[in-house]
Amino acid sequence: MRPDYLWYCLETPDQVAEAACREILNAAEKAIANHGKFKLVLAGGTTPEKVYRLLAKSQADWVNWWIYHGDERCLPVDHKDRNSVMASEALLDQVAIPKNQIFDISAELGPEQGAAAYRRIVADALPFDLVLLGMGEDGHTASLFPGHVHDLNELTHAVFNSPKPPPERVSISANALSNAEQIFILVTGANKRDAIKQWCSDVDLPIASISNKNISIMIDRDATID
Repeated sequence: MRPDYLWYCLETPDQVAEAACREILNAAEKAIANHGKFKLVLAGGTTPEKVYRLLAKSQADWVNWWIYHGDERCLPVDHKDRNSVMASEALLDQVAIPKNQIFDISAELGPEQGAAAYRRIVADALPFDLVLLGMGEDGHTASLFPGHVHDLNELTHAVFNSPKPPPERVSISANALSNAEQIFILVTGANKRDAIKQWCSDVDLPIASISNKNISIMIDRDATID
């Protein structure tokens, strides 16, 4: 395990979700006490969805939460595979976060227009209080994929030729995702173990481009390497 990160090694994906929920609520309370709002970047995926369903049952100062998305698929706004649709169903429609504090990515406009529109939103938001990320079995995070080259100075990227469908997406950049008070990376499943091993061996994976002094990794037993 990389010693520069804080590792939460848990038994099951449900326990990962419970730990993440608890720590997100703690981060929100701290941020709101410090500066009156909590700026949270959401991730897509099955483990984050578990987290959102737990958050929806929790008590929080929802009116001071500000919500962003790490990436989005270029699909119609109501498509079931959009991260924003999943987050709305699991959390955002269930709690009292003001709608004007929820910033969906306009990926339905296409990668370039969607990225340009979200660039302004990200610029106004930085630094985030908490960024929630997952990791794919190829070491990708958000929609930052192995072998893709982006302008490191951009806040958002237009993504083409994604190895996972759909091929066109919009992603916040690694530099912007790294610009946060803290980052939680959720990793579950045996299919992630090889990527964890490569990451800990300093292989150049997209997840390794996330750089921050306060990264916590919440991982289940199946994904943990010996």
